[in-house]
Amino acid sequence: MTARKVALGLAAALVLPLGTVGCATTEGQDGGSALFLTPPPGTAESAAGHLPGGSGWSRHRFLGAFDKHKGKTRTAAPTPINALVGAVFTNDASGDHFCTASVVDSAGQNLIVTAAHCVYDPGIGQRSDLVFVPGYRGGDAPNGVWPLAAITVDQSWAEDGNPDMDVAFAVVQPQNGRQVQQVLGANKLGVDMGYQLPVKLTGYPSSADVPITCVNTTSQQSQTQLRIDCPEYTGGTSGSPWVTDLDPKTRTGTVVGVIGGYQQGGDTPDTSYTSYFGDAVQRLYDRATG
Repeated sequence: MTARKVALGLAAALVLPLGTVGCATTEGQDGGSALFLTPPPGTAESAAGHLPGGSGWSRHRFLGAFDKHKGKTRTAAPTPINALVGAVFTNDASGDHFCTASVVDSAGQNLIVTAAHCVYDPGIGQRSDLVFVPGYRGGDAPNGVWPLAAITVDQSWAEDGNPDMDVAFAVVQPQNGRQVQQVLGANKLGVDMGYQLPVKLTGYPSSADVPITCVNTTSQQSQTQLRIDCPEYTGGTSGSPWVTDLDPKTRTGTVVGVIGGYQQGGDTPDTSYTSYFGDAVQRLYDRATG
């Protein structure tokens, strides 16, 4: 099986300015229904394009949709929640994408989260030519191309590749006078939320030009790692966000992991891992935003 490992020729430090890894079963579009509460077709709420939230039928529909799609990988639809996820390229969007990242809430409105092994090679250093392309699809960059301006990784990753801190935050440069969060919104950062969570996992296989998505419940791999069973997450999906608590009003959620950690995300495409987001990840986020 193809591992989600990526060999990077990278240079060093933990917060530095910059000069910017699973295929899918196509089953139509996910439509965002797997974790959002959606109104029945033909209702006023459906026609209006917004969600009522809180009603009995909507909760039932939510649980039914999650159970129906649980553990199945499909092509991700171009929805607002999926637009927060993007492919990571070298230089620009014309080459090959090799990792995934997503927008995370910050005061500066300019932060993304990914796997540390996507942007920093222990003992060598960081790349200086990466760009984030949110919503990338079929060769198009509908939400712009955002060069990375600085990255933050933990010292234990930088020195020894600690799998429990295979997490990186990166500031992206503004485009046309606007920050990425102003354009797209952002998921919140979730810390110490436990080991069993319903999550939506969305990412970009290197072999495809559209993202894939899957929902399932996470489990404990160890005290410092989570795992999830979702098929076909091959090379390129490293850094894919694990998102829970999706809010039907804001169309955002809470990111509680990124593909990485144990085996740099997993040696088989059907099971993925993440470093557990605990106090150390919170401190890393605080440094990145400080």
